[in-house]
Amino acid sequence: MTTFADAPVLGGLNVIREPGRPAVVITPGHGSAEAAAAWLTEHRAAVQAELHRSGAVLLRGLPIHDAASFATARDALVEQRAGYKEKATPRTDFGEGVFSSTDLPAAQPIRLHNENSYTLDFPGVLLFGCITAPEEGGATTVGDMREALRLLPDGLRARFEEAGWLLVRNYSELAGLPWYTTFATEDRAVAEAYCDENTIGYEWLDDDSLITRQRRSAVITHPVTGERVWFNHFAFWNSRTLDPDVREVLEETYGPDGLPFNTYLGDGTRLTDAEVDAVNEVYDRVTVRESWQRGDLMLVDNILCAHGREAFTGDRKILVAMGEPVALADCSPATQPSTTVHGE
Repeated sequence: MTTFADAPVLGGLNVIREPGRPAVVITPGHGSAEAAAAWLTEHRAAVQAELHRSGAVLLRGLPIHDAASFATARDALVEQRAGYKEKATPRTDFGEGVFSSTDLPAAQPIRLHNENSYTLDFPGVLLFGCITAPEEGGATTVGDMREALRLLPDGLRARFEEAGWLLVRNYSELAGLPWYTTFATEDRAVAEAYCDENTIGYEWLDDDSLITRQRRSAVITHPVTGERVWFNHFAFWNSRTLDPDVREVLEETYGPDGLPFNTYLGDGTRLTDAEVDAVNEVYDRVTVRESWQRGDLMLVDNILCAHGREAFTGDRKILVAMGEPVALADCSPATQPSTTVHGE
């Protein structure tokens, strides 16, 4: 086991970089959350430099054991909090901008994705914290989206760069989240105003359900490092990625165009199974993992790095906070946002 004493030192940090793992920083150990926060504040610039290099940095050996100590560490590492917009997954809100990472069932793995890639502004960083480590599995997986962009087949990458990607959401009481949860309002006019302000097309149905469409860029540029990255939820929400049995039930119930989420090339083209599989294979190739230990923090650059979750057994409590909001307009999107495939 690598210890604080024998890890390589860079900019005041003891960093372990090994294939198949995110960068791991072994901290010197602290007796309190306040002492840990002071150390994190002192080393924040070095952590940020490593984050821009590696995309994700796991900090080990910290006394982070509850939401309060996690929030204290967050405030030492993150200068500005970011909100959670256009909700798409169940989470527990612990207050002060601290949430459960997800409340999805333990048996359900979560594929790599960039948080809020479908919004016009999104968190620049995510901070995860381990309060309870699972018995088996349950790692928060991460993957370098600079490398993902490089690995995509040339022709497929060019099509996405030109057309972007299209997200279609069907909101109902029966599957996925209802619209009033996603938009945090029960007032249709407020939801419509949000959609208008955020370049989201919408259509109300007779049963008070809602369909939205938003075209976004699939490739953006990191506003600090200047690196181009693959940044989207295209494969994550594509029907091809669903478990086949789940997809069959959903399509039989709602029809192929009525799924809670589905994605297309930005011009409305439905990609072939082989093309969607090619994207998912790239995600698999860039995925790295590190098993959680109680007290671990992991800082993720949400543009450079996508994240996911393994299935797990036993209790697992991972917290998340979002910060350093970034505007899509500041990321040189390859295609401009619109409400339709025609760019309107």
